[in-house]
Amino acid sequence: MQFLSHDGFELAYLDRQPASGQGDPVLMIHGFASSHYVNWVSPGWFKTLNDAGYRAIAFDNRGHGSSSKSYDEADYTPAKMASDAAALLDHLGIERAHVMGYSMGARVSAFLALSDPQKVATLVFGGLGIGMVDGVGDWDPIAAALLAEDPSQNTHPRGRSFRAFADQTRSDRRALAACIATSRELLTEDDMARIAQPTLIAVGTKDDIGGSPDELAALMPNARAFHIEGRDHMLAVGDKSFKQRVLEFYADNPL
Repeated sequence: MQFLSHDGFELAYLDRQPASGQGDPVLMIHGFASSHYVNWVSPGWFKTLNDAGYRAIAFDNRGHGSSSKSYDEADYTPAKMASDAAALLDHLGIERAHVMGYSMGARVSAFLALSDPQKVATLVFGGLGIGMVDGVGDWDPIAAALLAEDPSQNTHPRGRSFRAFADQTRSDRRALAACIATSRELLTEDDMARIAQPTLIAVGTKDDIGGSPDELAALMPNARAFHIEGRDHMLAVGDKSFKQRVLEFYADNPL
């Protein structure tokens, strides 16, 4: 891992070129309570992209993984997290990249496309469809579950799930509770209409969090939906058909 200092945070990142040499860059932005390793290395995305000739880049969002933490909710807006992604591209001397985000990372990717459109060649939104605009349900119980001293007291199903995930990834639960308070900022239909980059929106058919990919694609001028068959929110990210569809999308939309 290497580190970048930005906006008071030390951001851990991983940058791997393909064996063939210089490849087009793909910047990957992970989801809430996850990390570059959990979303992108362990499920095989780095290998998939490198084997296909792409430069694979991912970082731990502020408050996550090996990056530094804050307990101030104001630090975790999608705009600020998008600025971390932009700073990483600048740090690496990359003018334009394919940008792929999963769940919260998809939202951050959309904010990046709006704030720095010249840096974003294409977009992949994984695990987040119309929830980008309409919201993804009541997440307040998740913050409570993260902060609970005794996890067995959690009765909210989604709260239990994310608490277990946070414990599994050895996350700083207090930082995650601060993050979830402000990272769910919604985009408007007009915002989505302004995102002109070619976009692939991929959501599992058993995902009860992300919302319809078709409804979000309909709001955008150059987007298409992909349904990840038989996958829920937690398992869709590593799905083989999702990887294959992304490679096809990149082949159709080169830098």
